[in-house]
Amino acid sequence: MTQSTTRTWTEVMPTRPTKVPEGLWLRCPGCSAMIYRKQMEANRHVCPECDHHYRISAGERVRQLCDDGSFEPLFENLATTDPLKFTDLRPYTERLATEQRKTGQIEGVQTGRAFIKGRPAMLCCLDLTFFMGTLSSVVGEKITRSIEAATEEDLPLVIVSCSGGARMQESGLSLMQMAKTSAALARFDDAGGLFISVLTDPTTGGVTASFAMLGDVIFAEPRALIGFAGPRVIQQTIRQELPEGFQTSEFLLQAGLLDRVVHRHELRNEIARVIDYAGK
Repeated sequence: MTQSTTRTWTEVMPTRPTKVPEGLWLRCPGCSAMIYRKQMEANRHVCPECDHHYRISAGERVRQLCDDGSFEPLFENLATTDPLKFTDLRPYTERLATEQRKTGQIEGVQTGRAFIKGRPAMLCCLDLTFFMGTLSSVVGEKITRSIEAATEEDLPLVIVSCSGGARMQESGLSLMQMAKTSAALARFDDAGGLFISVLTDPTTGGVTASFAMLGDVIFAEPRALIGFAGPRVIQQTIRQELPEGFQTSEFLLQAGLLDRVVHRHELRNEIARVIDYAGK
């Protein structure tokens, strides 16, 4: 008597996964299309369907702008000491430790020398993934030291801003960074330096009210939110309907507050071109 070779349909068909791996696909907030995450990342973190510019970290910004292997970090060891001993729902030191573990960074800005398409420059990139890129005493100090180094070495300065404003846990110490960085930029300008300011989504609060808007040339990425207070606060204050597109890059360009709205794919080329025009 031979054994039956008949098998059921479920035995013949290969097993298939029942779930798509988490994070493989994402819905674009700009056009609501489902896009493949790796395709978006390969496209410089820009939606391939509608050109929505995703927010990126300072590390990713450095990789996109700098020539391979050319970024030389400066002032890496500066760290916040919490002089106010601030505590809200949690101590400030505890919040800082959480951000440092999450991002692998000491503070919310990366600064250093770099080459951008072969042009030497001093580069500062605020990091939105660290405390929403807020302006702290250490962030202000690192930017100020970078400005002073660019002055001494006669290098063009590029600052990429993305920030929620001044860091509330440092109170007046954070607000004073607005004056400190602006004063350093005034000395840089007196020395004939070139400052290219790049505004990304979002650039708000004390960063907008200080160094971000002091560039000799001011670029912005498409549809970035740029302003001091948020649109809801402004609308409640003036009790009027705001124009469509208020506080976007395109709106500010029409108002004469920007020089150009630049797609992320072209940003590196445009920075290099301005450096060449200025003869730096």
